[in-house]
Amino acid sequence: MIVWLNGTFGAGKTTTAKELHALLPASHVFDPETVGFYLRVVINEPVDDFQHWPAWRALTAETINQLCLHWLGPLIVPMSLTRRPYLEEIFSALRAPVRHILLHADQEELVRRIETDTEEAGARQWRLDHLRSYQEALPWLRDSAEVIDTTRVPAAEVAAAIAKDL
Repeated sequence: MIVWLNGTFGAGKTTTAKELHALLPASHVFDPETVGFYLRVVINEPVDDFQHWPAWRALTAETINQLCLHWLGPLIVPMSLTRRPYLEEIFSALRAPVRHILLHADQEELVRRIETDTEEAGARQWRLDHLRSYQEALPWLRDSAEVIDTTRVPAAEVAAAIAKDL
């Protein structure tokens, strides 16, 4: 099983993934950003977001497929997908069942979390700039995922709720 934690920056994907992994000893976490970081080294075509590269989408799906074959437990994937065609392309290529969870927080809380994040302070403005595309994608995301509001719920509680239903 693949547990895809979707949501915009500041929604709690990475923190929830860590908490969920701790609750599910047989699970593993795969962050598709690592595929993007690798491709930035080998692809010279400039893009503002590596998700625009078809290679990123194909390699992300195939990496997940291979990891699911290699590991028996759930694979937790914390990755924001706010472009519907990209999500559909990746999900249609996955061979394991996907539990698509949208972690959502209200706009004010997202801004607060991004502005106070000390680990990714260098990407603060880039992350803030992407809140608009998330808001635009929210209607179809709500229809395609299980929505968990993280505005006032600690990541440990969110992870426990997810783990309970696995």
